[in-house]
Amino acid sequence: MSEQAQAAAGTAENPAGIEIAEEYLTFTLGEEEYGVDILKVQEIRGYDAVTRLPDAPDFIKGVINLRGTIVPVVDLRIKFHLGQATYDAFTVMVILNVCNRVIGMVVDGVSDVVRLAADQVRPPPDLGTAVDTRFLLGIGTVEKRMLLLLDIDGLLRSDELGLIDDAQAVH
Repeated sequence: MSEQAQAAAGTAENPAGIEIAEEYLTFTLGEEEYGVDILKVQEIRGYDAVTRLPDAPDFIKGVINLRGTIVPVVDLRIKFHLGQATYDAFTVMVILNVCNRVIGMVVDGVSDVVRLAADQVRPPPDLGTAVDTRFLLGIGTVEKRMLLLLDIDGLLRSDELGLIDDAQAVH
């Protein structure tokens, strides 16, 4: 059975069949802590001014020129409706490389890199249609901390963002 098929079927250690990474870059948005697969992270930098694009949704802040590459910048606080975003010396931009596309993600702050074993990750709760959990891989627990593990590929490929199309997503 292929690794993907095994992940889909689930195992005793990972009954939900969640495809999890071993290490996550953790970051904060408001009061919550999130994690994204460390292998998707290209670099971490301070927030730079962006060039605003006309008629772009509020959560797409604009673009930056990163060493000759034009990079779209998404503010996840706005995308996830977590209140008004403020940009100061502590605001961080995480540069991701997802499906061969470079994308900037604005977050309130970067915490650290954590390693999670399969038994430290639980599937997202089923809250019906009250809460959209389709971009969560699961919830990781590290000591008393809970990490919302993002499906960054799915989020960036989603209809709302559309920053990566399905042709780019095929590896």
